[in-house]
Amino acid sequence: MKHYRALSELEITSLQENNCHCSDWNLVKVDPQFNVDRVYNVSFSGEVYLGNFENTIQINGEKPRKSGIYNSSIHNCVISDNVYINNVLVQIANYFVDELAIIENVDTLIVSDYSTFGNGVDVNVLNESGGREVSIYNELSSHTAYLLTFYRHRPKFIENVKKFIQKYSDDIKSNVGYIGRGSYLSNSKEIRDVVIGEYATVNGALKLFNGTINSSEEAPTEIGYGVIAENFILQEGASVTDGSIVTNSLIGQGAKIGKQYSVDNSLFFANSQGFHGEACSIFAGPFTATHHKSTLLIAGYYSFFNAGSGSNQSNHLYKLGPVHQGVVERGSKTASDSYILWPAKIGAFSLVIGKHYNNPDTSFFPYSYIVEENSETFLIPGISLRSVGTIRDARKWAQRDNRKFVDVYDKITYNLLNPYSIQKMVKGLSLLNESVKNNRDLVFDGFSIKKSGVERGIKLYELALDKFLLNGLVKKIETSQFRNISELRTILAPRITVDSEELWIDIAGLIVPQTIVYDLIDDVENGLNPEFDNTFSEWHENYLDMVWSWSIDKLRELYKIDIFKTDVSELVSLVMRWEKAVVELDMMIYEDAKKEFALKSKVGFGIDGDVEEKLLDFSNVRGEFEKHPDVITIVEHIAQKKKTANMAIEKLKGIS
Repeated sequence: MKHYRALSELEITSLQENNCHCSDWNLVKVDPQFNVDRVYNVSFSGEVYLGNFENTIQINGEKPRKSGIYNSSIHNCVISDNVYINNVLVQIANYFVDELAIIENVDTLIVSDYSTFGNGVDVNVLNESGGREVSIYNELSSHTAYLLTFYRHRPKFIENVKKFIQKYSDDIKSNVGYIGRGSYLSNSKEIRDVVIGEYATVNGALKLFNGTINSSEEAPTEIGYGVIAENFILQEGASVTDGSIVTNSLIGQGAKIGKQYSVDNSLFFANSQGFHGEACSIFAGPFTATHHKSTLLIAGYYSFFNAGSGSNQSNHLYKLGPVHQGVVERGSKTASDSYILWPAKIGAFSLVIGKHYNNPDTSFFPYSYIVEENSETFLIPGISLRSVGTIRDARKWAQRDNRKFVDVYDKITYNLLNPYSIQKMVKGLSLLNESVKNNRDLVFDGFSIKKSGVERGIKLYELALDKFLLNGLVKKIETSQFRNISELRTILAPRITVDSEELWIDIAGLIVPQTIVYDLIDDVENGLNPEFDNTFSEWHENYLDMVWSWSIDKLRELYKIDIFKTDVSELVSLVMRWEKAVVELDMMIYEDAKKEFALKSKVGFGIDGDVEEKLLDFSNVRGEFEKHPDVITIVEHIAQKKKTANMAIEKLKGIS
């Protein structure tokens, strides 16, 4: 705390003439340059420290206002330099108000007792009845939350992480709150036991209890009109607006909650969005999106997920209570009015259409459609791999990352094809091939695959495997300089060893080998301090190296190819195989995009005209197929990959 001095007798007299009151002026200390003319109609109590008010503040283009304190009650507070406080109806009590903060038309802003400001609150994710509680704190990542949620079979790990979170919460426990530098609080009712970070905006909130609004100048956080929040944490760059209700929940970096959305006992991580509908006991991993009033997400785990209008799930069979849960793996979608009865597990990048009551586990068949037919669940394997929508989703996520700062908590693997989904695909391919051998439908507990879809699924999965497993090889050849096969083999040697038997897992956005996760859990169980952020960052940075090592071993296992023993001609053949897979998949996506410009898609255009006007109306609104940005991207991707393949082949043919 900087140097403060006592008020002079003349200053006390001037303050009293300004209709200011205090039972003991000796408890009020001020900056040496304190300006008595900037304090009017203020009641002081307890120990109060006042800064130097000398600047002029302009709010939202309105008439400039002089910093200072007006028409308010201040109790046990430090008010820093050039703060503007006006019209606090009840009081500000027990707060440090940092420089350039603005507080106007607020009823109550109080720290009532010692508080952890939302840190350490238990959130009942997945199971409404408890058993998978995640203790939230300011720096909680989706990965730490994933381990706390799903690794209950490692109780010592859970216990030690909870001790770490408890210590973190105890360390910040205080009976003094903080209003950050440059923050803006206005037109709000009751704010109690809440920390508000730098440059945050709280405008029109109805009730905020026991929470932290983390914020920074680079990534300001916002709470808007009509919001009610209790036992909550908002991370940097988040927003909760439009009368939304947040209870016992964490809203992650860059996430947005609005339009009367209701969040209860849930975790929304980086860049997730919730509008209009309702979430109860969900784990919303990065890029979970739900935009429709009729949509309920309950007791589920999601990431890179898009919920269709009217889609919902059930976790209650009216027997032992709401104890069931569901897992929807990354990149999946639910169509309008779809329904899933938990428990169920939906494979990565799948589309769920219709109503499903049979508790399916489709995790071995990623990139599929899951459809209802006569109240039965059928799966169409691999078909999402040729969908332009799947590719569009995968490309947009990285572009829509709202986290405008360096210190991000959730480390995200964006790759559409990755070891996590590839290993599932390998298992699914084995099952499909078995079906061809027996010439029959595939029937599982909860769903079936018709013979008509099996061969197409095999082809799509094989193309995806070729594309993924050979991609690293082509990239190494393209970007490296070598004079002979010996030098090339040295370049191809992996920096990190991950064998083909390694199981990969997706820990809420970050894809890693399970072994290193177990090593971390072992360390924490043995009492080592969980340096989660550094560990997750290291895993994220090493992702491509780990993938390359695993791919080399997988090529040896699946294709009987040892890239360290193949000659130049065999390497050329592998590059050509990769090019064929990439181009063939891209052409399927290109043809899928054409459907959006077919005659059927033009229904409703040219509403009062003939066929010619219909075509012109469609063209002026939607544009031409060849000029559509996504179509251009596909065409450019094909050309680029052909160029890459040709370059790699020329380099290989040029070595001795």
